[in-house]
Amino acid sequence: QVRLVESGGGLVQPGGSLGLSCAASGSIRNIYTMAWYRQAPGKQRELVATITSRSITNYGDSVKGRFTISRDNAKNTVSLQMNSLKPEDTAVYYCNADVQDYVLKLRNYWGQGTQVTVSS
Repeated sequence: QVRLVESGGGLVQPGGSLGLSCAASGSIRNIYTMAWYRQAPGKQRELVATITSRSITNYGDSVKGRFTISRDNAKNTVSLQMNSLKPEDTAVYYCNADVQDYVLKLRNYWGQGTQVTVSS
């Protein structure tokens, strides 16, 4: 079994910065694409950013130029640095990863989510 645990959410003022981290643990052989998604109240979950095992990144249009995704393959972690935050960035942020375990099964996992609130 694999667990993804996010940390770093909280309350920040508009224009501020916040960093999120997600650590994967458990029966991990390889981690392929890792990603951050978010879901605001009353809205569908949307893609924020993805990063492949070779650190090729992709961003949602609403966060391009403001957010940066990175990963540490040795520590099985993925991070999201969020700058120039706007009230519309308020959401629960979820970590997601494609993980291959030691019996070579590939599964997709989600973290429990961490709240980010941008408000003055």
